Amino acid sequence: MKYNVCMHRNLSSLRRHLIYSNRRLARELWGEEIEQRHFRALRDLTERFGFSVARGEIQLLNRNWYVTHSGLLQLAYRNRSSGIRVVPIREYCNSGANRWVFKATVYTRSSPKGFVGYGDADPSNVSLRVRGAEMRVAETRAVNRALRKAYGIGICSIEELGTEPSSVEHPHDMRTDPPNGNGCATGQPRLRDKLCLLIRKYELDPILVKRYAADFCGTETLRDASRDLVEAFISTLAEEAAKDRAALICKLNSYNQLEEVKS
Repeated sequence: MKYNVCMHRNLSSLRRHLIYSNRRLARELWGEEIEQRHFRALRDLTERFGFSVARGEIQLLNRNWYVTHSGLLQLAYRNRSSGIRVVPIREYCNSGANRWVFKATVYTRSSPKGFVGYGDADPSNVSLRVRGAEMRVAETRAVNRALRKAYGIGICSIEELGTEPSSVEHPHDMRTDPPNGNGCATGQPRLRDKLCLLIRKYELDPILVKRYAADFCGTETLRDASRDLVEAFISTLAEEAAKDRAALICKLNSYNQLEEVKS
């Protein structure tokens, strides 16, 4: 009993130190970009998941926190994940066009069946810096989405954005977040209307768009996603539709086929 109490105290002490270290380093790295809401969110992420700014597990981009691929892997390690299995969905892959779709399954002690995430990449939805490495990007996105589902991470990983971080729009009039950052994202008229306009403008299937959005955000439904994730999704969808509508339609159709496979 004394051993357990001591262990709990030691863990609490380490977590308090990490909170202080993250706050100090974040102020040094991002200076005036940091607002009080960022510090509150950073404290919550540190307490819940143990993310470290010094280890590069979380970063501030476009006034929002994003977890990194290494941050998700470290979280899986800290929680003693049983393993990660990644396989290509070959019928949706085209090596000649550098178009790839992967399925990742994260196995945890609490869920032996695992948590599944899908990742796709092609020249239309990756940044110029990683052109030619679409297969690796698709694999990473699949792993990230599966990890976020497994451990309840509500913030997007940088590798999932699909564009350069600086290109993700965060208009000033859309920055107000709900108190808990979840559950109310799609209830904001401006975000919902913006998504509906995109669907009408490019004649997209709204059901498939919702499936894509839920997978992008790593939630069961779009309604469960945080406001920041919905904003990132809308920005990515707009860019993909403008660049190559045909490729976007192909991607959306894959969600319909994947739903049939799961059924």
